[in-house]
Amino acid sequence: MSYRSMIARIFVACLTLVGSSAALAHHGWAWTGDGAFKVTGTIERVTLGNPHGVLILDVDGEKWTAEVGQPWRHQRAGLPDEKLIKGVTLTVVGKRSADPKERRVKAERVVIDGRNYDLYPGRLAD
Repeated sequence: MSYRSMIARIFVACLTLVGSSAALAHHGWAWTGDGAFKVTGTIERVTLGNPHGVLILDVDGEKWTAEVGQPWRHQRAGLPDEKLIKGVTLTVVGKRSADPKERRVKAERVVIDGRNYDLYPGRLAD
């Protein structure tokens, strides 16, 4: 193997490692803290789709980011997109960011009008 070929392979391997660790950090649960967390707010902005949906909530005048599930996960939970629109008040149950300065939560359950939509039923404590 030539020196250039070896350098190219090492470079590709490093890029692969960096890219995959960034994806795991973002899309996994590593950024969340321990314990259940609950926040109630009104939807101000919605982005649905893959890799996951994002809701911007107004919670007592503060902006919170709630990461919800992928479209197939919402469908499995019985949560139609029409429920996730601007102006809807909901409760998000899940895991809060491990960074206490960050107002961000990963939703395990969404509660709208008293109905539970369990996005990650295996992760819920109750």
